[in-house]
Amino acid sequence: MSRQQPEQQAPPVQKVRIRYAKRGRLRFTSHRDVSRAIERAVVRAGIPMAYSSGFHPHPRISYAGAAPTGSASESEYVELGLSMAGDPADIGRELDAVLPDGLDVVTAVDGANTIPGSLSDLLTASHWQIDLPDAPADLASAVAAFLATESVLVERMTKKGVRSFDCRAAVVRLKVTAEGGLDLVLEHSVPAVRPDDLLTGLAQVAGFDTPPTVLLTRVAQGLLDRETGEIGDPLASR
Repeated sequence: MSRQQPEQQAPPVQKVRIRYAKRGRLRFTSHRDVSRAIERAVVRAGIPMAYSSGFHPHPRISYAGAAPTGSASESEYVELGLSMAGDPADIGRELDAVLPDGLDVVTAVDGANTIPGSLSDLLTASHWQIDLPDAPADLASAVAAFLATESVLVERMTKKGVRSFDCRAAVVRLKVTAEGGLDLVLEHSVPAVRPDDLLTGLAQVAGFDTPPTVLLTRVAQGLLDRETGEIGDPLASR
């Protein structure tokens, strides 16, 4: 006897793209736990979701460019595929009302009205603020030495074991802020270079220990303009 074929689900009638923030203690939450919180919130808010086909249908929720665990972010993105069209602003407010404190919807728009391309295609760089309460006194000199170096190899444990990669190549902009921290723009690459990789490389070039206390905040994420080094809004209108 042949196995019964699964019911085919209708495609989404609308895709709503949402920018949300990860703040406060929620910065220590993993992406897996954040995604679970969003999926529960979608159910609690009664948002009419479209579902995938197959024997185990799941709501059409797409994530892109998640910040590393331990970092705060003002620029996280998720896309909801809906079975019924609605006002994106209303959907954003309904979702925000049932999300945990620290996961906050910033804006919600109709994906059909934004720049063409998948969310992943529109997230090619990130702007980070790095607060360093224990920054070395010669931080400016360290930054200058790092930027003058063509390649800086660092190692990080990944799912495939220890990987060695160049953290310098992904740095679009790096400067010391008035508060003594770092302002950093990183181009997304494979393997991904994270702010903590930059700090490792900076310490390696300058010959000092990586500062023990660091607060990472992603303030923007979007499409990199290679000529200006600026990051465009992935939810901007066409």
